[in-house]
Amino acid sequence: MLKLCGFAVSNYYNKVKIALLEKGVPFEEELVYTSQKDDMLKRSPMGKVPFIDTPAGTLCESQAICDYLEDAYPQMPLYPSDPFERAKVRELCTVLDLHIELPARTLYAEAFFGGSVTDQTKEQAKKDLAKGVRALQGLAKWGPFIAGGKLTYADCSAYVNLPLVSMVTKKMYGEDLLAPLPQVREYLAMMKVRPHVQKVDADRKLNQQQMAERVKK
Repeated sequence: MLKLCGFAVSNYYNKVKIALLEKGVPFEEELVYTSQKDDMLKRSPMGKVPFIDTPAGTLCESQAICDYLEDAYPQMPLYPSDPFERAKVRELCTVLDLHIELPARTLYAEAFFGGSVTDQTKEQAKKDLAKGVRALQGLAKWGPFIAGGKLTYADCSAYVNLPLVSMVTKKMYGEDLLAPLPQVREYLAMMKVRPHVQKVDADRKLNQQQMAERVKK
């Protein structure tokens, strides 16, 4: 059986978890935090989560994991069968992960963890986010899912990333940089009622409590 390793506060852990649940792939979970220790690096070369244990070995990076799941468990596909439409879903995933969430991530230290970031970092993140939001505005179909009529891996990325971007930009800039995408609110509300998404949200909240207690200790 597959084992999903990481922690439920991680948006990319939850991206993979939603995919596993929606595809109906049996899996176990192992609570693992990021680390640069040798035993961790043997399982995840960057010391990051998520990663999965498979019968063939370990695999890290959320999109690589999703592509593996699609190949290894083709039942309940989360990619379209048409090659071009499959590529369009991957395109959306790239924009969501690398051009929207990643710029926002440069602000997390100050927005969420009591640290600080430079004004230059804030300015660059805002510019990069504007480009990413513009790209998403041109690519997303909202039909009702982000890539069209069926749930895909792009939704696994969108659901875990878009709320974070809204929160961090409100805190850092006093405005939601996703405002040019008015469809986001209705889209997230639609996703929230899915049973598998509700489970992921509940587990995330529980892990947040566990992490808070861990920090106190």
